[in-house]
Amino acid sequence: MTAHIQETNIQELERAWMNEAIRLATTSVTEGGGPFGALVAKDGEVVAIGHNQVTATLDPMAHAEVSAMRAACKQLDTFTLKGCVLITSCEPCPMCLSSALWARIDRIVYAADRHDAAVAGFDDRVFYDLFETKPKSMWPTRVEQLDLPNRTAPFDAWLAKSDRIDY
Repeated sequence: MTAHIQETNIQELERAWMNEAIRLATTSVTEGGGPFGALVAKDGEVVAIGHNQVTATLDPMAHAEVSAMRAACKQLDTFTLKGCVLITSCEPCPMCLSSALWARIDRIVYAADRHDAAVAGFDDRVFYDLFETKPKSMWPTRVEQLDLPNRTAPFDAWLAKSDRIDY
């Protein structure tokens, strides 16, 4: 019974957080940003919030999820968000999903999906399709490897560094 009550409480808390992410996204629109909002929570508390600031800051990486994760890392004084959940108003684009994976976020919960975003004119779905189905030769941006003999020098230096902080 206790596990069921805890699960119910977590679901109620996540619903409240999702409503906050949706509110952040809607407010972002009225303030000149994009329609995306996100928050990072840990141990039942909101650690940080973020909203889309791409056009406001002229930064194509200023997505809501990235903004929230950056703020959470600063707030928690760490580069890893283990033990955290990312609540976002829309399914993360491939960049935000990759960022969450690098941050070691435990869970991602989203409301609208990539298809909803496509209806509103956002091309998240196109990027997902690109990564899932198209060979690199058909990508809109050429991606090429220049194979130099010293290509692994930075990694060799990293591996030789005894006081490195692994991530």
